[in-house]
Amino acid sequence: MDSIAKLLEIMAALRDPRTGCPWDIEQDFASIAPYTIEEAYEVADAIDRGDLDALREELGDLLLQVVFHARMAEEQGRFRFDDVAAAIGDKLVRRHPHVFGAERIGSAGEQRVAWEATKARERGPAGVLDGVALALPALARAAKLGRRAGAVGFDWEDEAGVVAKVREELAEFESAAPGDAAARAEEIGDLLFSVANLARKADVDPEEALRRANLKFEGRFRTVERLVAGSGRPWEAHSPAELDAYWRQAKRPG
Repeated sequence: MDSIAKLLEIMAALRDPRTGCPWDIEQDFASIAPYTIEEAYEVADAIDRGDLDALREELGDLLLQVVFHARMAEEQGRFRFDDVAAAIGDKLVRRHPHVFGAERIGSAGEQRVAWEATKARERGPAGVLDGVALALPALARAAKLGRRAGAVGFDWEDEAGVVAKVREELAEFESAAPGDAAARAEEIGDLLFSVANLARKADVDPEEALRRANLKFEGRFRTVERLVAGSGRPWEAHSPAELDAYWRQAKRPG
């Protein structure tokens, strides 16, 4: 028995109404969905840390989520794991005619354009923004909405146009009344949306860029923590200037 078949058999046993695991039996698509999202983030975290042993384990945990959902669907007579694998295989072949057909594409940029065009044809007469999942992280969803709109020509001509938009949104935030919390929140949202589109135009994944910025901040702040501890004085005994000096020290290479 191959490893996939064994995994499917294990999941079927866990979900057996008579002899299975009570926790696994009581789950449904909605209750499992948060775990699926969590496992995807743990895969990304292992990649960020460059830990391939952890990546192997996290990919297994993510695969388990696919098997779990497929098993629940099979119990309802809707589809099986094999149907999931077959569907994604067919989609990959369909969306890569330059590999599996006669079409030829010269660059990764041309492939992205062709990919979006193929997806648009598959969506048919549906709205341009239909199907962009609400559950996506907000920055990732903003970039995807921008890509969809840009694919039909609703876009800035270049990065400079988006930079100007970012500055415009920042100015609108600065002009919002300090006491108007709703207006300030709206302007911050507009600013973040513009930054997500700037990342898209710069061919940068905004979600990944922010993850890396978070990691960089964490590393530098932990250095500041060590410097504070080494001083023998508590945080509150340090002036803002002293903390800024520690921060500048933490930013130095090496």
